[in-house]
Amino acid sequence: MCTGSCAKCLGVTLIPLAILCTLANILLFFPGGIVSDSNDHITDEVWYFGGILGSGVLMVFPALVFLGLKNNDCCGCCGNESCGKRFAMFSSFIFAAVGVVGAGYNFIVSAVAINKGPKCLGQNSTQWDYQFHNGDYLTNRDLWTACQKPEDIIPWNLTLFSLLLIMSGVQAVLCAIQVINGILGTLCGDCSCCGFCGHSSEVYDRVLPVCT
Repeated sequence: MCTGSCAKCLGVTLIPLAILCTLANILLFFPGGIVSDSNDHITDEVWYFGGILGSGVLMVFPALVFLGLKNNDCCGCCGNESCGKRFAMFSSFIFAAVGVVGAGYNFIVSAVAINKGPKCLGQNSTQWDYQFHNGDYLTNRDLWTACQKPEDIIPWNLTLFSLLLIMSGVQAVLCAIQVINGILGTLCGDCSCCGFCGHSSEVYDRVLPVCT
């Protein structure tokens, strides 16, 4: 049960996802791929920074913690070789929980944005507003003509928010795995500690069968 190696693998996966979520959120500030004349023309949910904060900034900290677990020293903590590693795994459990919250926030914001549709200029209207209700445009493409400007705003928003929804879901699952991994690592230690410290291999010969 190499919990440190598992955490490092999760961290390597979370970093590119955090970068992609940040980029997707930034692109949403350019409706239809163009610079908006007014901030009022940008969909409200974009300003909640789900991809930048939830799946971006809040995901970087857990990812860095996960990446560092494999190299953490597990020796010499209060006379117990595995104490340091166990504490590190416990801290990863806390950061993983933060990651779940951040990814969950982005997931909810993205889902709401997809359901509401983009803010756009409607037919025979001078007001920028939401033209759809309860996601009706998702099953009836004919309704897309209700948005006159910006051009291609519906596929633009739908694609980017869908990507945020999917990636935040993946992040939540990965962080949830680390929550479990962190609990197991705290209780059972990490197989990478075996043989690092004097007679630690003897300790893990007795511990690992119980943990596995």
